Amino acid sequence: MSKPPDFNRQTILMQSERGFKSEIIAAIPLTAKEKLFHIRICDPCERENFTFLPGQFIMIELPGCGEIPISISSSTSNKEFLALCIRNVGKVTGMLHRLKAGAIVGIRGPFGTHFPMEKMTGYNVLLMAGGLGIAPLRAPIYWANNHRSDYKDIIILYGAKEPEQILFGYQFEEWRTIYNLNILTIVQKADKRWPGRKGIITDLFGDIHIEPDNTFAIVCGPPVMFKFVCAHLSTLGLPRQRMFVSLERRMHCGMGKCCRCNVGSTFTCLDGPVFDYWTVMNLKEAI
Repeated sequence: MSKPPDFNRQTILMQSERGFKSEIIAAIPLTAKEKLFHIRICDPCERENFTFLPGQFIMIELPGCGEIPISISSSTSNKEFLALCIRNVGKVTGMLHRLKAGAIVGIRGPFGTHFPMEKMTGYNVLLMAGGLGIAPLRAPIYWANNHRSDYKDIIILYGAKEPEQILFGYQFEEWRTIYNLNILTIVQKADKRWPGRKGIITDLFGDIHIEPDNTFAIVCGPPVMFKFVCAHLSTLGLPRQRMFVSLERRMHCGMGKCCRCNVGSTFTCLDGPVFDYWTVMNLKEAI
């Protein structure tokens, strides 16, 4: 006899109730608003057994302050720590930015769907990010490097408002020379010191060659970016089922209980945050 529908999502809640005592081992300033936190699970056995897939997220908790969902920005093979890129925009993030190495926090997870990197085997991979969207892209970039022979060309397009807001710029040369990735950057506003392109991210399409029958795309950034980027990819012939977007910005509790992330019957934290574009393109509140 089949089990009755789990309308209260008790199974998911049971899995998500397990927390991990963790320590901040580094808090690295990236810009005026963003810091990269290296967080290590304290128990060695729990740390070794913790696994995640590119695109998933965790809940990070400050006791007495609250908790927030954050995408994991490190390699799935890194057992030493989790990398979390956090922007100072609210109460919990503001408190996190005040913490230094040695501070204790709690994490739960991992949660959510992931980028289907194994499904992309044998294809070209186009990764596109706007602003803070480069943070969740680091996990699939590391995955692609660890499995470099599984993929053909890997191209990264990254756009930011200003040069000062570019994240992880210190890694770009490493990605080019060691990871064998092609990365192009562009900013909307630039001064005379900026040596690169000026404009919006779709302006970079003229600098690359896309094989629509042999390419997967991953897009991360502000939701307004998805429409323009995915629409342009569609005009080039790339199927919407092979475009993947992350709706992590809509998440709140991570368990589907607060209903702040739901769009109709779709819960971003439970059904996502990673979706193929065909699934969400007509969800007006999501995109």
